[in-house]
Amino acid sequence: MTTPFDPRIVQLVMALRSAGVSDKAVLSAIERTPRDLFVPQGFQDQAFENRPLPIDCGQTISQPLVVAKMTEALQVTDRCKVLEIGTGSGYQAAVLARLARRVYTIERYRTLAREALERFSALRLTTIVHRIGDGSVGWPEQAPFDRIIVTAAAPKMPIELLGQLREGGICVAPVQNGPVQTLMRYVCHPDGYSEEFLFDVRFVPLVAGAARAL
Repeated sequence: MTTPFDPRIVQLVMALRSAGVSDKAVLSAIERTPRDLFVPQGFQDQAFENRPLPIDCGQTISQPLVVAKMTEALQVTDRCKVLEIGTGSGYQAAVLARLARRVYTIERYRTLAREALERFSALRLTTIVHRIGDGSVGWPEQAPFDRIIVTAAAPKMPIELLGQLREGGICVAPVQNGPVQTLMRYVCHPDGYSEEFLFDVRFVPLVAGAARAL
């Protein structure tokens, strides 16, 4: 596992800055989160490149720029209670754990959940709460949340998840918009939700229900 002084991490952070990521707390969280720990053995040589990579169960670990931009758009502080839909490798949750008070994360595949928990333990990230289940319905018994991040593309505005936001809370989620997926930022107001288009992305689809296998 790398250290924050590894030149590959420094190079990655510099690339993210050049691409427009300016939030120092987000850059620091990425710098302190060794992406090579979250990448399969066969892709270790590409762990610090700005590209998505395959992981188990037909899923992917997002490219670092997308992780950074989504985290920046979420505007996380150390007072925030965050819900993540789609744990995947655990990389996004690990980055969030450097910023938030507590992170609740849901994964539908047992294999991914087990591997992510091992990584959280190795990094001594004790503020992450994990469950296996249907991310499309959120975590109602732990609501409301200050922030919600979705790492799979919803077919439409995720109303059920937005209903678990605290007033003033923010949700960042990719949504299918015709032939493309658009990253959206929603803000909860007393009379509804405002929405902002951020940029086009490509994620695996958000699938309802927990997986029966894997």
